[in-house]
Amino acid sequence: MGLMESIDIGAKALRVHGKRIDIHAKNIANLDTPNYVRKIPVLNATDDISFHGLMNSMKEDVFGVGTLPYLQGGVCFSGVVEDPTLGEKIYKPGHPDADENGYIRASNVNAMVDIADALLAQRAYEANLALVNITKSMAQKAIEIGR
Repeated sequence: MGLMESIDIGAKALRVHGKRIDIHAKNIANLDTPNYVRKIPVLNATDDISFHGLMNSMKEDVFGVGTLPYLQGGVCFSGVVEDPTLGEKIYKPGHPDADENGYIRASNVNAMVDIADALLAQRAYEANLALVNITKSMAQKAIEIGR
């Protein structure tokens, strides 16, 4: 893997984890919004880098003994799913969103869960930013050596 591929993987991860942070921030902001349903970001690996996936890709190149196929790797944002748990029913007969019995459905956002998820996303963002900076530093050192 070259330096540019490494930077590309880090840049993709920065975008994905930035979206993750945004989703958790929206969840926390709508903690007290009636009928709001918590959103959960879905992330996937861009390639199958499991042992089984690696063996399947190697069987195509029988004579390439000792060489591993190039796997791009990285993470991709696959979308958002809604949390299926229901929020608590609250009796507010005058509320515009109340049903025929006078109940509204509270948000199903758990602030502690979303804060913890946002912190994990922030740490992943910081780690990928460090990856990009280290790769940039390596490229600069290589240029200095070449002079």
